[in-house]
Amino acid sequence: MTHFSWPIDGGIIGLYLLATMVLGIAVRRAVRRVEDFLVAGREMGLYLGIASLAATEFGIVTCMYTAQAGYSHGFAGATPGIAQAVAMLLVGLTGFCVRPLRDAGVLTLPELFENRFGPRVRWAAGLVIVLGGLLNMGVFLRIGGEFLLLVCGVDLGYLEVMMTALLVLVAVYTILGGMLSVLVTDWLQFIVMSVGLLVVTGLVLSDVGWSRLADTVAEARGHGGFNPVVGPDLGWPYIVFQGLVNLAAVLTWQTTIARVLSAKDTTTGLRVYTRTSFFFVCRFLIPGVWGIAALASLSPAAFEQLPPDLRHQQSLYAMPLYLATLVPPGMMGLLIAAMLAADMSTDSSYMLTWGGVIYNDLLAPFRRGRWPERRALLWNRMILALIGLFLLIFGLWYPLKGDVWSYLTVTGSIYLASMSVMLIACCYWRRANNWGAAGAILLGALFPIAFLILEQLPATKEFAASIGPHWSGIASFAAAAAAMVVGSLMKPKPLGN
Repeated sequence: MTHFSWPIDGGIIGLYLLATMVLGIAVRRAVRRVEDFLVAGREMGLYLGIASLAATEFGIVTCMYTAQAGYSHGFAGATPGIAQAVAMLLVGLTGFCVRPLRDAGVLTLPELFENRFGPRVRWAAGLVIVLGGLLNMGVFLRIGGEFLLLVCGVDLGYLEVMMTALLVLVAVYTILGGMLSVLVTDWLQFIVMSVGLLVVTGLVLSDVGWSRLADTVAEARGHGGFNPVVGPDLGWPYIVFQGLVNLAAVLTWQTTIARVLSAKDTTTGLRVYTRTSFFFVCRFLIPGVWGIAALASLSPAAFEQLPPDLRHQQSLYAMPLYLATLVPPGMMGLLIAAMLAADMSTDSSYMLTWGGVIYNDLLAPFRRGRWPERRALLWNRMILALIGLFLLIFGLWYPLKGDVWSYLTVTGSIYLASMSVMLIACCYWRRANNWGAAGAILLGALFPIAFLILEQLPATKEFAASIGPHWSGIASFAAAAAAMVVGSLMKPKPLGN
């Protein structure tokens, strides 16, 4: 039984939502240019950038899939967080690829590619970025709504209402204020999220304790619960793929590099990376501990309150079921406010990111010169509204297969593989050209899209399961790199060179 109290916890949540909406809408008058809307006029400072990046990259979906990893794989489930923290620290210290990207003064990644590979490659790059990004984000609303309803003890029949309400709230201030609203609300959301995470983690540890957590992992998952190399569902392919996908995300995931592009200078952008890197370990470890605590505490009978069609995904829903019975009134309101803060910051930034690519890159051939700022802002806001509508529809009908993190990494690889290869070649290989770039885009997207299709078809889902998302992801990176090299070397040099 949940401890959610409507008078106490509902009041805390209402106060948080009111403060967020007031802050988000208040800055709308400062948006006068597209650059203000998409990259906050490139005036973002260090500490605001740290708070914004941390808040953006931790949503309810993050909490759910990292807790699922803890429940299923024990402490070894934090491997992706370690990989991303290392990648972000190294890139921030060296400026690898990110320094020339920020120095170029572009709004998006495809805009940089046009300077080297031409307008057609820019358009194709924008297309796969939007495709991968929207498919990736498509599961956010449903999973976020399921968490909130389970923790509050509300019937899952209200899921669609919850999803719609969350999306409308986020869309209003994002459409009005763009990146300025995102940054301002991210600051509040980072504070609320951090306090909530720390308080709930303290409560979990006092309830279970470190020794019981470790004993549970050892008993239920064996050595694989501590060492991903020997994990039955992990192993070296998993580790290699996590290294590749997390390095690619640090270099090219548009919501991440948007903070670098919004920074007031390159040095500030790199410092945001180095000083946020440790957070990505906590991003996986803290909810992972919640998932392990659920494994230690829940009996099989606890899952009977789930609808029959969800009971096969015990690893995903164990954490919210556990917190529903653990967190007392008052603290429950803080937990929900923290999760709403995490989810709203993620949704707003992701919507703005993909909308920016659509406007800046996919519509570039049709704009015929620079539009007046008022017209450009109107189009950006219309695009965000259409993205919100797509996410609402997609989130209702797409049947998620397997664990959430695998789905997110596969859909992200649709563009992470090719874009990371292209960015490295663009910055450091003089022979790279549009033939290689086109081949990288095509082959880099082929394997993850094929895997997603095979996974949905009854006749091929067993074959897809035998391949697994890790090998599919590794193949996408290898194919993109090979296509870039072979395609670039095959193209004839212009006469006179």
